[in-house]
Amino acid sequence: MLKSIENQKFAKLKSAEDSLEKAEYDDCQFIDCDFSGSNFRDYVFSECTFTNCNLSNIEITNAAFKDVKFTNCKALGLQFANCNPFLFEVAFNDCILNHCSFYKINLKRTVFDNCSLEETDFSEANLTEAAFKNSNLLGAIFDKTVLEKVDFRTAKNFRINPSNNRIAKAIFATDNLIGLLQDFNIHIK
Repeated sequence: MLKSIENQKFAKLKSAEDSLEKAEYDDCQFIDCDFSGSNFRDYVFSECTFTNCNLSNIEITNAAFKDVKFTNCKALGLQFANCNPFLFEVAFNDCILNHCSFYKINLKRTVFDNCSLEETDFSEANLTEAAFKNSNLLGAIFDKTVLEKVDFRTAKNFRINPSNNRIAKAIFATDNLIGLLQDFNIHIK
C-alpha cells in the first residue's frame, strides 16, 4: 500500500536532485518542477495540479491521474495509454503535449485549451464531448476514434477521416472544414 500525502505544495523540484517519493498524492500542487525523465510508475495523483512543470518523457506505467489539471506544462512523449485507466480524468491548459499517446484512453469531456498536440496519438480513444480550444493538432492521429460532440471550432491543423472515426454531432467552424476533407482528395477553392 502506498503512503498517502495530502494537501502539500511541491515547488522547484528537480528530477535529478529531488526525487518524488512513490506515494498517493491527494489535493497536492506541483509548481515549477522539472520531472523530465523521472519514474512515476504506480504513483497515484488525485485532484492534483501541475503548473509550469516539465514532465517530458516520464515513465507513467500504471500511474493514476484522477481529476488532475496541467497548466503551462511541457509533457513531450508521455504514454498515457500505459496509465491506470480507473477514474482517469485530466485537463490541459497551455500545455505542450507533442508525441504523446492517448491510445484507447477514455477522454470523455476532456478539455485541451491552447495546447500543442503535434503528432499525438488518439487512436481508438473516446473523446466524446471533449474540446480542443485553440489547440494545434498538426499530425495528430485519429483512427477509429470516438469524436462525438467534440468541439473543434477553434482547433487548427487537424486531419480527420470521417469514414474512419465516429464524428456524429462534432462541432467545426466553416474555416477549418478542410481537415475533414483531405483524405478524400477534394479541393476547395
